[in-house]
Amino acid sequence: MLVIVGYLIVIFSVFGGFALAGGHLATLFQPVELLMIGGGAVGAFFVGNTSKALKATMKALPSVLKSSAYTKDMYMELMALLYDILAKIRKEGLMAIEGDIEKPDESPIFTKYPKVLADHHIVEFMTDYLRLMVAGNLNAFEIENLMDNEIETHHQEGEIPVHCVAKLGDGLPAFGIVAAVMGVVHTMESVGIPPAELGKLIAVALVGTFLGILLAYGFVSPLSSVLEQKLHESSKMFQTVKVTLLASLNGYAPALAVEFGRKVLYSTERPSFSELEAHVKQKGK
Repeated sequence: MLVIVGYLIVIFSVFGGFALAGGHLATLFQPVELLMIGGGAVGAFFVGNTSKALKATMKALPSVLKSSAYTKDMYMELMALLYDILAKIRKEGLMAIEGDIEKPDESPIFTKYPKVLADHHIVEFMTDYLRLMVAGNLNAFEIENLMDNEIETHHQEGEIPVHCVAKLGDGLPAFGIVAAVMGVVHTMESVGIPPAELGKLIAVALVGTFLGILLAYGFVSPLSSVLEQKLHESSKMFQTVKVTLLASLNGYAPALAVEFGRKVLYSTERPSFSELEAHVKQKGK
């Protein structure tokens, strides 16, 4: 929603300002210039990226129009789920959660937290390391190193759409210059026409530079910033699971292990200790 609002502000500010200054908006409507800039940029986008990167970018772009799924409620559900799992381990032993981690969709613990269960990435991450804990063949340092490597891989994969969109935005001003140069070439080959007509051709040529810069910095490049912010938000889920499970492996009680996880959250989404405690007790009932 904020993306659409931002786009509207850009459009009304730029074009509205041009109209208030006495400019004619019809002059800026140049479909041929848009074809050269947009077509050239899209073609270069396909040339410069693998099919894997293209698919990842197309999959990620719709998320910029959605509000963040990583809210305080989501984090509270995640930490309540971790508390329930760790509490069950503490009471009944590691083998007691084997059924829960093998089939989380059928687990009475996981199904209490549908928001977390809907995120298959975090569920897979959590169950994989709980499975390693059940196996009992790795110590806390080895698991921490493995978690760090997996989180880094997740981050690198998430950066692919960010870099693709950023490079697309970086190329648009250059294609605007290309369109402008093409317009100048057309103008120079028409020097014999009346000055009024010549001025129109020059204006059309300059519109190419204008459109390239506007599309780059007003529309495309901001999307890479949004995608990057969403990537950082999603990483916090993995870090919360990592810190909580490692605290449990180091012998901390479930309540303290969850508190370790709470501390890594951003302050804007981090629940207070009392809020989390009340939520965990309510879910436990």
